[in-house]
Amino acid sequence: MTPATVTAVKAVKAVKSKFPHLRKDFAASLVVFLVALPLCVGVAVASGVPAELGLVTGIVGGIVTGLMRGSSLQVSGPAAGLTVLVFEAVQEFGLAVLGVIVLATGVLQILMGALGLGRWFRAISVSVVEGMLAGIGLVLIAGQLYPALAAKAPASGPDKIAGLPGAFADALGDGRALASLALGAGTVAVLVLWKHTPAKVRTVPGPLAAVGLATLAALALSLPVATVEVRGLLDSVQPPPLSAFGELAGFDVIGTIVAFTLIASAESLFSAAAVDRLHDGPRTEYDKELLAQGAGNAVCGLLGALPMTAVIVRSAANVQAGARTKASRVLHGVWLLLFAALLPDVLGYIPIPALAGILVYSGAKLVPARAIASLWREHRGEALILVVTAVSIVVVSMFEGVLIGLALAVVKTAWEASHIRLDVVDKGAGPVEAYLSGNATFLRLPKILDSLEALPQDRPVRLDLSGLHHLDHACRTALENWAERHSAAGTEPVRMTAV
Repeated sequence: MTPATVTAVKAVKAVKSKFPHLRKDFAASLVVFLVALPLCVGVAVASGVPAELGLVTGIVGGIVTGLMRGSSLQVSGPAAGLTVLVFEAVQEFGLAVLGVIVLATGVLQILMGALGLGRWFRAISVSVVEGMLAGIGLVLIAGQLYPALAAKAPASGPDKIAGLPGAFADALGDGRALASLALGAGTVAVLVLWKHTPAKVRTVPGPLAAVGLATLAALALSLPVATVEVRGLLDSVQPPPLSAFGELAGFDVIGTIVAFTLIASAESLFSAAAVDRLHDGPRTEYDKELLAQGAGNAVCGLLGALPMTAVIVRSAANVQAGARTKASRVLHGVWLLLFAALLPDVLGYIPIPALAGILVYSGAKLVPARAIASLWREHRGEALILVVTAVSIVVVSMFEGVLIGLALAVVKTAWEASHIRLDVVDKGAGPVEAYLSGNATFLRLPKILDSLEALPQDRPVRLDLSGLHHLDHACRTALENWAERHSAAGTEPVRMTAV
């Protein structure tokens, strides 16, 4: 071998020794790129922002967040779960303020990660998170059916759902709307049936195949459907001006930031827990993952792009494609950057109904129909929390719906934790012995008083409270008042043994 060949062989061996999984990570990165590309564009269009901004968020999620520690195989980018909230924020505050909101979200996530609060997100009720995703899914489905019908979607969730029958009726007499609906329905059909195709065919990711086939059909048949508007990467990236930061004084903007932070953090960390179950590699370091997500969102905010979360669809594709290290997700960001820089005009051929079909399918997967049925059989309280959270998000808004779900979960937990038991020993003569055990809280006060007032009024009572683990002020006051009333009825004073 020539000296040059020897040098090249040594270089290859050095790379292999330093990056032993590079081949698998390289292959996985291509798969993730092909999955992420149509989703990044679709989420951006549905959020009411330029398509290129979805790619920017995907690039930052791959290169910036991907390089940081946390969950080594989890892939971040724009998520369908935040589409509804982002769209509302853009409509209400404008695209410039969206950058400020995303930047503030990232800073809060960094702060929470530095304070070690990442692990506490695992304490959030799973029913609330599933209800949140179900509500987002329902609003997403209702909202994306309108572009699939070549119609304009109403602003609120209830109006979107209520207006669907009329939108379908109007489409029946409109050839352009019918062509758009057929293309959207065909995209959903491809996504549903793709898992039943031969294994060699499935090497092409379903979302890419669905969008590709829809694009070819629209071109071949010259269908009169809307396509993605192309502005160019540099023209779409607009850092927020200094004047936009003044909006941080508004209560509505602060509420939106809190909603972005809670939802993006919870979705990312729950996704990390799910990804950990898919592989045998290193486990997620939750605080570091929150720091990584915060850094990514801070950069996205500075670029005026969409917020990011960890995305389970891309993460699962990464694991299933054989990824071993974080190199795969970093490389997927590099491929997105090269595509956005070299082939931006390709976006202009993608039909809007095809992207709507992808998001309708993604929204349907967010609604855990089987989980609701299973919960109803085993834990009806949890099923109720899930349904109430989802309905509240559809009827009211994202932020208020999540707060309602969290409040309901706290009340349910408090109710279950306040278990109390009254045992009565009545020998027919002498004092009646009553023993209270458990947790005496105001939630169980009616039950406690009903049981005590049912005791004989003409007999002395000895009330033993030593079995109580907790006695709140309301219960203590109520027991003292009951003892006074019972004693005033003409019997011996009630004797209470203190907790």
